[in-house]
Amino acid sequence: MDKKSERFSIRSKIWIEDEDGNVVFGLGRLKIFEAVHRLGSLQAAAKELKMSYRALWGRVKATEERLGFPLLVRSKGGTAGGGSELMPLAMEFVEQFRQLHKNVVVDSDQLFEKGIDIASTTDGDLNKASHKK
Repeated sequence: MDKKSERFSIRSKIWIEDEDGNVVFGLGRLKIFEAVHRLGSLQAAAKELKMSYRALWGRVKATEERLGFPLLVRSKGGTAGGGSELMPLAMEFVEQFRQLHKNVVVDSDQLFEKGIDIASTTDGDLNKASHKK
């Protein structure tokens, strides 16, 4: 690749949907569950992610409903305060999604490096090159 084409890179975004097209899990949910695991609290995770508790809780609940099983063990508040922790199945699911995302990024980077030669287009403009008949 020449200097001009080195400034381009490929980006991939993946998520899991149900049959109705509803998001089940993606990078946003991954960040939520990682924060809950690290902080032990939905409230603390919401604060760190700059989300409302209600928005964060809604995403967690929707994910659990769409998967058909709980991902968190919640304890009620009180003098000691409440908390949440990931169930073992959730930990496994989070790790599998993290690995899937890593594989997609690595594979797409390699395919991009091998398969698109921006410098070989007549004027370097992919938009014009892709619309030639």
